Amino acid sequence: MIDEGFVVQAQSVDIHDAKSEGLRSRIILWLRCKDGVSCLHIDGEQPTFFIREQDKIQFSFVLRNFSDQLNYQQVALQSFEQYPMVAVYCQNLSVMSEVKKILARVNLTTYEDDFRLHERYLMERFCYGSLAFTAASKQQLSHYRQYNDARIKPSSFKPQLKTLSLDIECSIHGELYSVGLSAAEYQTVIMIGAPEADSAAYLVWVDDETALLQTLVAHIQRFDPDVIIGWNVINFDFRILMQRAKQLHMQLHLGRDGSAASWRDSRIDANDGFITIAGRKVVDGIDALKAETYSFASFSLDHVAQQLLQQGKNCENLDNRAEEISDNFKHNKAALAAYNLQDCVLVEKIFNKTKVLEFLIFRSQLTGLPLDKRGGSVAAFTNLYLPKLHRAGYVAPNLPKAGGLASPGGYVMESRPGLYKNVIVLDFKSLYPSIIRTFKIDPLGLITGLHANDAAQLIPGFDGAVFSREQHFLPAFIQQLWQQRDIAKQAGDKAKSNAIKILMNSFYGVLGSGGCRFYDPRLASSITRRGHEIMQQTADWIKAMDYQVIYGDTDSLFVLLDESCSADQCQAIAAAICSEINQSWHYKLRQEFDLSCYLELEFETYYSRFLMPTIRGLTTGSKKRYAGLAVNGKQQHMVFKGLETVRTDWTALSKQFQMQLFDDVFHDKDPSDYIRETVFATINGQFDSLLAYRKRLRRPLHEYQKNIPPHVRAAINADQQNAELAKPLRYQHKGWIEYVITVNGPEALEYLRSDIDYEHYVIKQLKPIADAVLPFIGLSFDRLFKQQMNLFE
Repeated sequence: MIDEGFVVQAQSVDIHDAKSEGLRSRIILWLRCKDGVSCLHIDGEQPTFFIREQDKIQFSFVLRNFSDQLNYQQVALQSFEQYPMVAVYCQNLSVMSEVKKILARVNLTTYEDDFRLHERYLMERFCYGSLAFTAASKQQLSHYRQYNDARIKPSSFKPQLKTLSLDIECSIHGELYSVGLSAAEYQTVIMIGAPEADSAAYLVWVDDETALLQTLVAHIQRFDPDVIIGWNVINFDFRILMQRAKQLHMQLHLGRDGSAASWRDSRIDANDGFITIAGRKVVDGIDALKAETYSFASFSLDHVAQQLLQQGKNCENLDNRAEEISDNFKHNKAALAAYNLQDCVLVEKIFNKTKVLEFLIFRSQLTGLPLDKRGGSVAAFTNLYLPKLHRAGYVAPNLPKAGGLASPGGYVMESRPGLYKNVIVLDFKSLYPSIIRTFKIDPLGLITGLHANDAAQLIPGFDGAVFSREQHFLPAFIQQLWQQRDIAKQAGDKAKSNAIKILMNSFYGVLGSGGCRFYDPRLASSITRRGHEIMQQTADWIKAMDYQVIYGDTDSLFVLLDESCSADQCQAIAAAICSEINQSWHYKLRQEFDLSCYLELEFETYYSRFLMPTIRGLTTGSKKRYAGLAVNGKQQHMVFKGLETVRTDWTALSKQFQMQLFDDVFHDKDPSDYIRETVFATINGQFDSLLAYRKRLRRPLHEYQKNIPPHVRAAINADQQNAELAKPLRYQHKGWIEYVITVNGPEALEYLRSDIDYEHYVIKQLKPIADAVLPFIGLSFDRLFKQQMNLFE
């Protein structure tokens, strides 16, 4: 009987083998199935790596102490350098680990020795996210079914995962106060303290931290979630839970099989770590939203909730949360419980609003990435590409030792500064993926092309690259993804469409990254330099049609049309230009390369008014900085690119000023009075609430020694005052700070004591914004105010 499920968690372990009285490897797959949870045990798989056939004797000598635990086997594979390969099979994971330690000390090259056993097993069977399985035997246990000697194959099963939101509250020293848990129709706060009369029904009272942790384990085991979600839930909540359990000589038996959760610190970042719970995944909301390319000025829970849900944390003083939490624990536990639970609920609502878990599920089904994987574009590419490569007779190359060379960036055209009417933006649909698909750019295609004898079967690239017309995988991947995305867009499936878009657009970055085993500078250059060529040729064709191209950036061209054209006429002209350009590319590529063309220029945006500013202090046009009034039917909206309104390091005053100033200019209103009113209101203190800068401290404070920027000076001064007042030091270990420039320098918002330096805000915030647009309408910020006051004398 065949069953189906979605892989919630996968791991490889060594178990005792009763027959040999030694160790053997086991792959354990935890699945969410239609009718419950299944755990597959797969035995008999061996950790594997590859060596060159010519190195086998040397390897055998170096690893002679493991001779009875290794099996060398000739395979029909070769390296990219055309060396025949030998597979080395290790008896178990422990042997593999010891062998890698020995080989790290000698100068012998291995291939593909960095794959986990379960990762290789799944990818080699093209099982991504979901799978179908059969098994020799089945055992029904308390919360799940266990299958032994399972066999798997690909499946398109769609899971319904059970989630539980978790949040802890604690002192600044990590002592636990409470833990909140929330899901649909389930809410609990486990609170340390004596039971209080008339307390909320969701409150569970416990005596101490030991009882709190024991009760937490019991609640999670009873609710039995597939996924535990939260906000910074791994590196804050679970880190502290694991630390407190260790200090109390406890283990958190959170696994579906009753096993203890385990913690592993990152080798790269001491502040980063990983939690493993058998049968469950812990998914952090911040990481999940970043994976789906969400961007916020701050990823604090309160800020993201305000942006997405228009509601925030249940806290009166966000700047002194730690103090309020500790105070409530002592004097108002009901308020603390409500605050704790609200954080859980906000995370739930954010996940529901963004459908980010659906995105992660489909990403897993598309690429094999686990739900909690951060980033992962390299791993996704490898999961998709490696099994195909093996079947073509090759093993994957190793990472470049030097980290890789930088490849050319996207095409950016010199801009023509000015204030314009009627600008259209024409955009190549997924330019880099379409270049890969059109010109057959592919790691295998490059290797086979370089060793081919028939030049007629090759497609030229750049920097000496040539690509096979027949042997490649990446163009087909992109074609399949393109078709899937079109279907997803038609169905209104945003999560699926976005996952495909992110994967397709990552291919160039992966091939140009020294962190990818398939990196080759010829691959990346053949994409970007072809992009430059396409953009320049397209601009030349548009100019030949008697239109002006005022700017170009990566895959977009900004074309100026006649001022007398209506909006409908501009869009009709845009469609005509795109049609002619697309026909020209089809003809050119067929004539010059005998290739089908997958390049497609589309009309993207119509701007009734458009500003391309100069570089500050120069007459040269800027790059990646512009503003425009976009028009779509009867709808109009302002667009800012690279300007102060969309930058996080400018004040709310600057953003408010820029929005209104540009709106006046774009609607042909004289902005002089508005500018004067804003300047005078600023220096008279009417906009004090809009003057705070907000910047990230990217390093611990003690690491700032020589160059100490304003936000760091403000943080240092604030923590000095915190120390004097016996308050917690807020800014020692990275984070964000809000500060104001005063006559005595930068001061943190919570310790603002000096008079504000209003001249700073006029000169450094308002004037640069005005100077970007006023010259184009015959006005000057300096002249405007020198007639009124000696502000700049």
